[in-house]
Formats: sequence, C-alpha cells, structure tokens
Amino acid sequence: MTTSTAPIEPGALSPEQARALFRTGLRVPTAGWCAGWTQANLIAVPREQAYDLLLFAQRNPKPCPVLDVTEPGEVSSGLFGGDLRTDLPGYVVYEDGEPVAEVADATEYWRDDLVAFLIGCSFTFEDALLDAGVPVRHIEQRRNVPMYRTNRVCRRAGAFGGPLVVSMRPVPAAQVADAVRVTSRYPSVHGAPVHIGDPLELGIADLDAPDFGDPVEVRVDEIPVFWACGVTPQAAVMASRPKLAIGHAPGHMAITDARDTRYIVP
Repeated sequence: MTTSTAPIEPGALSPEQARALFRTGLRVPTAGWCAGWTQANLIAVPREQAYDLLLFAQRNPKPCPVLDVTEPGEVSSGLFGGDLRTDLPGYVVYEDGEPVAEVADATEYWRDDLVAFLIGCSFTFEDALLDAGVPVRHIEQRRNVPMYRTNRVCRRAGAFGGPLVVSMRPVPAAQVADAVRVTSRYPSVHGAPVHIGDPLELGIADLDAPDFGDPVEVRVDEIPVFWACGVTPQAAVMASRPKLAIGHAPGHMAITDARDTRYIVP
C-alpha cells in the first residue's frame, strides 16, 4: 500500500468522492475529510464470533457504539453505500490475533461468512469542536490522531476481552469545559471524555509514543483530554486471538452516508 498526498480541500468532498479516491489506492488519515458526514470504525469477524463481538460492544458502549451491522458476507450496508472491502483508505488483517497484513484492498481476505460492524468514531464530532473554537491539533498538524492502550480493562463478552483504547486531543485549559460540553452531545460516537489530565492514571507513560496514530504537540497551556476510541475492538482481537478479523487501519475510517447531525442529542 502506498501513502499518497491528500487532494485539495478533502473536507469539501462527498462520501462517494472520497470512497472513489480510496478505491484507487489513496492512503491518508480521514480526520477533516467530508465535513458534516459521519465516519466509522470497521471490524469484521466470522459469523460464529459475531454474537460475542456484538455482546462485547453492548457491554462496552463508550468505546464500541454500534452504528450498523451487516448480514454475513454483505460488503455494504444501509449506512455505508460503498464497498467495505475497497472503499476505506487502509485495512489491517488479523489471523489468530496477530496483524499479518496492512492493505489498501481487503477483497483477497474477505470471506462470505464475515459480519462487519461499523462503530462510531470521534472524528464525527471534530467539526463541532472546531465550530466551538476548540483546536484539533492533529488536523492542524496534518497528522493521524494519537491513540493509546490503557490500563482500563473492558468488560468481557464470550470470546472477546481486552483493554480500553483512547484517543487524545490537547485542549487549552480554559476550553476543556467547552470540549466536554460539545462532545457530550454525541454519545453514539464516544461522547464526553473518559479522562482529563494526567496520562499516567491511564497507564500511558509517554504521550509521544502512541500505540496507534501519530504524536501531536501538547503546548504549555494545554491539558491532554482522552476519549474512548473505536480501535478498542481491534485491541480485543489482539488480546482474544480469533482466527480471522479485518479492521480499518487506525485513523483511516469508513466515511458513511449519514450526516453528523443524525447523532446529536439535544
């Protein structure tokens, strides 16, 4: 898979236009893409393990808010009109819990018994943060959002268990309350932060060494703010070791046909 430069004004693209670019091999983190359209995490597992994964998501709704689930073998859904095998900018393939390939096209690995889950993504509320004047550093720096495994353990469900994964955005101290207020209105895409402040309390020793994504600058007047992250199911796959799973490359999301406003609560 090759890394490519994003086209001009990715935020102005429609989901269909973005998916067409990804289908041709464009690899780029999708923060800031398709303004106003909901982005989602992808995790697909064999039918025999789909119930356990659905139960894992139900028991851990903060990191795993389910937006849609396909029938076995389906490669699109009511929320995602493209092809789930080709229309994301990157995939990770797991065998026995180990990442064995990172690809631009997952067709070779996709099976007729796979059930795909679309899980809410915090990129969905980033436009609202920006509209409220809260900076989003990874967009400013044109980087992937930093994501970290934590010392918090998710509630187990059948075959699946593992650590909570979080994303981090540094927020000026005076604007933390605004960030909490804005994101709490999006419970279906992780909602309010799970932790504010000292990363050591989450077992994160070094913010400059994320487990997924890229490090970003944290300025003197800023506080690290952590949101539950939809990479948590992939951490569960690595911990629980199913025979096969396919996920999005972290930060390289499924851009859906749903508007962000669909997931706002009053």
